[in-house]
Amino acid sequence: MLSKPIDDHPERNVIRVELRQNRSLTALSDDERKELERHLVIVDCAKGDHLLHQGVHEMEQYFVLAGILKRVVTNADAKEMILRFADVGDMETSYAAWRLNAPTPYSIVCVTKARVAKLPLPAWADFLERHPPIKSGFEYEVMKLMSEVMAHTITLHLLDAPGRVRRFLRKHPELHERLPQKELAAYLNLTTETMSRLKRSGKIASEREDAPHR
Repeated sequence: MLSKPIDDHPERNVIRVELRQNRSLTALSDDERKELERHLVIVDCAKGDHLLHQGVHEMEQYFVLAGILKRVVTNADAKEMILRFADVGDMETSYAAWRLNAPTPYSIVCVTKARVAKLPLPAWADFLERHPPIKSGFEYEVMKLMSEVMAHTITLHLLDAPGRVRRFLRKHPELHERLPQKELAAYLNLTTETMSRLKRSGKIASEREDAPHR
């Protein structure tokens, strides 16, 4: 992984535009954005790179500028469960664990080649304390993400295989063509063979028509 401060990055002008478009940062004023930029480092990552390892205490805040990340839990038998994906304009964090002084309960891994802006969580928390409206919006987003992860976990228990795929297509139509099939299958707790069989049988072929409905 290659890391550089924004001012030293050859694509700094594009990066600044991408940061303004990030959903967690759209409410920042120009002065607030300049203040935050002093703490940010731009990281260009390869597919499979770990931005965060499960079980550590040193944590960072990430804003996704390019590519797709995944939040992954690994058990003692090395079996993995994907909790969520983070796309361009999204963010990833272990803010709740940091606030609880607990180790990170999951890893954050690059599904594809990716670019993120990051800063240490203590620095991000200090920034939030100085800007209460931004803190309020961010903490709401963290709670929303936790709720989405819980809903996904429940879905794995309540829906059959076609139902899981249909729900994903409704919730995340923008990711369907961009995710490697093995990653999507793992997220839905299916094998790639099952995914292929569902497509061949036509059981999920028509779900694109339902994608705009939430």
